[in-house]
Amino acid sequence: MAEPQIATLGGGCFWCLEAVYLGLKGVTGVMSGYAGGHLANPTYEQVCDKKTGHAEVVQVSFDPGLVSYEDLLRVFFTIHDPTTFERQGNDVGPQYRSIILTHDEAQRATAEKVMAEIAAAKIWGAPIVTEIKPLQKFWPAEPEHHDYFNRNPWSGYCRAVIAPKVQKFKKTFSDRLKAA
Repeated sequence: MAEPQIATLGGGCFWCLEAVYLGLKGVTGVMSGYAGGHLANPTYEQVCDKKTGHAEVVQVSFDPGLVSYEDLLRVFFTIHDPTTFERQGNDVGPQYRSIILTHDEAQRATAEKVMAEIAAAKIWGAPIVTEIKPLQKFWPAEPEHHDYFNRNPWSGYCRAVIAPKVQKFKKTFSDRLKAA
């Protein structure tokens, strides 16, 4: 196993990203949380009040020998709409913005490269608005937000919003799924 690495990504509700990345081969863990803002140790309610500057994000731990940072980003740009400013579907606010929080210069350069690749491919019908900025601090979300989709598969939000994203991921990246 290669030295584990971490990617920090925000693309709407963290429950959606967590559910997808947990199924990706090479991912060793996913933690929902908050980053990109100014308030120390924010709560879910504070982030939802839209005054902390934080986005809902996931920290994805991965084995770069099994999945590259580039491929994590390609999944990221497939499972959310990176062209909508501060929203994903009906989820509206700065906490739902599309953001890549880099851990070093190599991640920043890779994020810019992959974002340019996605933009050039014209996969989306509008310009990409994803922010790329250095990670300052990651704050883990409260325990009730961890593994949310797997613990609440029959909730309305999970069925209407998360399940279709998971299905799209499974269809698009069928060759990258963890063994069941």
